[in-house]
Amino acid sequence: MEVNSVDQKELGFAAVDTGRERRQGFAEVIYGAGKTAEQIVEILKTLLAESEGNVMATRVDREKALTVLAALPEVRYDEVSRILCVERKPPVEDAARRILVVTAGTSDIPVAEEAALTARLMGNDVKTLYDVGVAGIHRLLAHKEELLAANVVIVVAGMEGALASVVGGLVARPVIAVPTSVGYGASFHGLTALLSMLNSCATGVAVVNIDNGFGAGAMASRINEEVK
Repeated sequence: MEVNSVDQKELGFAAVDTGRERRQGFAEVIYGAGKTAEQIVEILKTLLAESEGNVMATRVDREKALTVLAALPEVRYDEVSRILCVERKPPVEDAARRILVVTAGTSDIPVAEEAALTARLMGNDVKTLYDVGVAGIHRLLAHKEELLAANVVIVVAGMEGALASVVGGLVARPVIAVPTSVGYGASFHGLTALLSMLNSCATGVAVVNIDNGFGAGAMASRINEEVK
């Protein structure tokens, strides 16, 4: 792998990695939190000029998104996942690259949608299964065939985070657990779910950071690279 100075463009406030798509298969992803709308616009312009595939920015609130959309009409905004994107490649429909995103509750959907849209933009066949937590385990078991058909399962759960262990005990594929900051006081803004998932006795369960849907979607995509 060759990396050199031409693989970046200096914007003063950012050094955009223009070679990442060539090296890793997907352009640098913009983390929108903490950046101004104007900065996001300039980085997006650079990535769109330097890459051929899909481009995205995460954690962008609606106010910033409206400014970006006014400057770059080709950009689309998904308000639930808070992702800005330009989808230049068609969605993939391939059962061999199936990623199933599962949530324990409806309150976990924003993080799940971040994972799902990330994985789709990175070239995967993505399905979702929402509100099937352990408080009503029959809801999950009713979808056993969908769970078993997926190549990777992303489990998004707050509260005590038990759903990841349950799914890990059912499937033979990798499970990526995403703790969310959903829950009452003793959930400690997702720390309880994080520790529960890290201590899972189910095999094949890996854990990303609290509310990190993007990280889960990107990791699931990397796993799917093995089936190309």
